[in-house]
Amino acid sequence: MMTESSFPHDGGQMAETAPDGVLVMHPDRPRMKLRPLKAWHHFRELVKDKENTEEVFRIFESLPSRDLETRARNFVLSEAGERIRASEAYLPDILDDHAALRLLPEDSVAHAYLDFMESQGLTAAGLVAEYDKFIGDRPDYGDLFGWYLNRYRDTHDLLHVLTGYSRDALGEQCVLAFTHGQNGGMGNLFIAYAGALHMRNNGARGAPVVAAVREAQKQGKACPRIADMPIRELLARPLAEVRREFAITPPRLYQQCHDQWRAMGIDPFDLLAPAAAEPLAA
Repeated sequence: MMTESSFPHDGGQMAETAPDGVLVMHPDRPRMKLRPLKAWHHFRELVKDKENTEEVFRIFESLPSRDLETRARNFVLSEAGERIRASEAYLPDILDDHAALRLLPEDSVAHAYLDFMESQGLTAAGLVAEYDKFIGDRPDYGDLFGWYLNRYRDTHDLLHVLTGYSRDALGEQCVLAFTHGQNGGMGNLFIAYAGALHMRNNGARGAPVVAAVREAQKQGKACPRIADMPIRELLARPLAEVRREFAITPPRLYQQCHDQWRAMGIDPFDLLAPAAAEPLAA
């Protein structure tokens, strides 16, 4: 399933390529390193503005998954990975083609995805733009490792739709916990639980926010890895059918938190607004 390219790698060895000649991992790509203190600094900045997506990317970069390179290699060199790359070279073009997606059945994942994105004023290209701001003038290595990472980024909002978690503070923590259940990665786990603990100490009013995050993590572990699936096919399927097949059940504890806050006159989407600039609890 692999060939050798002319790029030296790891002490003179030849860099690995896919059958079509595309590098699996460019030899000049820096290896990710674990930087927990840097991750903590960026989390403190994220607490000040939960919409600051750049800080999320920086946390992920500071807390890489140990098996990410192996997982990426196994996928991109598999027959399924090759088929998906041939049909889905760039997911944002597919996800942002609203006219084409609206032609799919009304009960499909695609319609639920469009309703969510349009109601929130979001686009897949917008998330890419945020990522590009974070990347800055770093080189584009054009390897399959980068393509695989981009699928994690580009399917994030699709996970909101499949799971039923919205874009409130707790909903974002839960989606990241779900993502960790699927893909691992200390960045997902760190933001999910650190965010939940911050909420518990700053306005959660006794709601089971940590338990809600744990519930999401378990669901993610039980669900097949979404980023490794053909997204075109997934979008065309009925949402209810997909949820049943993937064992995605209604987020009970997340909804319990929302119900509890609303009964107290608290808007779940503004839960942290008064405390947004306050320092984190020790």
